[in-house]
Amino acid sequence: MPGMRIIKRQEPLGWRSCLVLLVAIGFSLALGGGLLLVRGVDPVAAMGTLFVGAFGSRYGIEDSALKAIPIFLCSLGVALAFRLRVWNIGAEGQYALGAIGASWLPVAMPDLPAYLLLPSMITMAVVAGGMWGAIPAFFRQKMRTNEIIVTLMMNYIAISLLDYMVYGPWKDPASYGFPMTATFPPAAVVGKIGTTAYSWGLVHAFVLAVLIWVFTTYTRLGYEIKVGGANVRAARYAGIPYDRLVIGVMFLSGALAGWAGFLEASSTLNRLQPSIMANYGYTAIVVAWLARLNPFYIAVASFLLAGLRVGVESLQLDMQVPAAFGLIIEGLVLLSVLAGGFFTTYRVTRR
Repeated sequence: MPGMRIIKRQEPLGWRSCLVLLVAIGFSLALGGGLLLVRGVDPVAAMGTLFVGAFGSRYGIEDSALKAIPIFLCSLGVALAFRLRVWNIGAEGQYALGAIGASWLPVAMPDLPAYLLLPSMITMAVVAGGMWGAIPAFFRQKMRTNEIIVTLMMNYIAISLLDYMVYGPWKDPASYGFPMTATFPPAAVVGKIGTTAYSWGLVHAFVLAVLIWVFTTYTRLGYEIKVGGANVRAARYAGIPYDRLVIGVMFLSGALAGWAGFLEASSTLNRLQPSIMANYGYTAIVVAWLARLNPFYIAVASFLLAGLRVGVESLQLDMQVPAAFGLIIEGLVLLSVLAGGFFTTYRVTRR
């Protein structure tokens, strides 16, 4: 840039970084409002409908919280891999494998008691999702493949496998031709908390977040992940088994996405069907970057992004706005926040 130069900041912005974040989000919403204006929709009224639909009623808040659970768990797993500088783009497929693994027992052995069925479903989901995450990690370390491409391609395989199961072997004969399994027995359902609409999945998410925070902050493996993410050569020189660490972290990342698939199949749909694939795994990547890999910020960002989905549903009903508008807003928010992050790290000055 003529007459200008970019300098890395010597001191963090502190509270001003929050101001940069708010400006970036406001800018993205303004761009979204401009797109609505082009369609002939009043942007002020549309944004009001979006926020009221998501956060202006008890139903909206409950629906946002329930949709935030799978986003949060997938994002928690993605952030764990990103800490090691391993780019896991496959949370969508790992989530699908978790849902398939969790659905096998209720379909094949629906008469098992709850004290056996639910723990076994979680185990199957975690193992299926974790193995689906470990495969590209193995190829990355042993064959030098690109994990971004491999995890992305494996998403399509996992989604096609889910479709095959619900259109074929697991299809409920009483579903009138619709692709879905039979409804899970009560013993396979993660129920609601008391008389509220909130699922016990919220407790699962909270406990898992605390465990991941303790793991990354206070354990030796957590420290090794931090070192390996900062400098691979230094990690190898220090004797850290980097190859095994990458495979283990990707297994854990996929396991968290698989747990999200279990909760969505068990507590939300109570069966396996194609609609379970709602791009939660891809949204998790946006959330992880927005939250800068911090578990607490991931929880907040997951709730806000889930609220955006609920609000767009209100826009569809009230103002006939296409469903793709929500994906457009997600992309604009991510790009704006990433651009804002540049100014928190660097400053532009005259030469």
